[in-house]
Amino acid sequence: MTARMGNKQLQIPDCFINGFNTEPLNLQLPHRLMFFGIQLQPLAVKKILGIPSREFSDKIVDMTLIDPSFRFLWQQLADGENFNNRISVVNKWLEKKIPDWQPQEKMMNSFLSDMTAQDISVSELARSLCYSARQLSRKMDEATGMNTEAILLYKKYLHAVNLIHHSDLSLTNIAYQSYFSDQSHFIRSFKTYTGMTPGEYKTGKSLLKGHLYENVR
Repeated sequence: MTARMGNKQLQIPDCFINGFNTEPLNLQLPHRLMFFGIQLQPLAVKKILGIPSREFSDKIVDMTLIDPSFRFLWQQLADGENFNNRISVVNKWLEKKIPDWQPQEKMMNSFLSDMTAQDISVSELARSLCYSARQLSRKMDEATGMNTEAILLYKKYLHAVNLIHHSDLSLTNIAYQSYFSDQSHFIRSFKTYTGMTPGEYKTGKSLLKGHLYENVR
């Protein structure tokens, strides 16, 4: 399977990790394909793999190059008889790797995992997470590949995508509820992440949030 991200043509390995994406990823899918994915909390990536998740932002990395044992895990999942069987395999794997969390880490994971928009400043967020603004920016960069200001904008974009898929609101109201300063800011930011305007995205959206289907047979 191949994919295109920006100007880069990528070969998708059987077992891979992908971090936060600020560029659209275009998959060239074969006729029949089955995905099985695990969504890790951003701070869990470093604790489990020993590599900060920023290293996987806008990238697709072969997991077997990080740890050859992932080949065995992938084979177990591929051989699984059904979805519940695969869930059991993943749970057994995670039981040995679930980290202990410090209170600040829990708050950070909760903030990053909740992709709703917030009308909050960098300094207000830093205070709520018990970091200085500089410390928070370093933590955000390590966890996402973006600084605090960028991640706040990214969360606005993700919230807008969710509303486009799961509400009947007009794009003007979606921009307002996602805390964009005005419609032009909404359109400009949305196009930065997707390469298309909110209206174009809404026209081509699939049933799966964040996905478009083209040339469906």
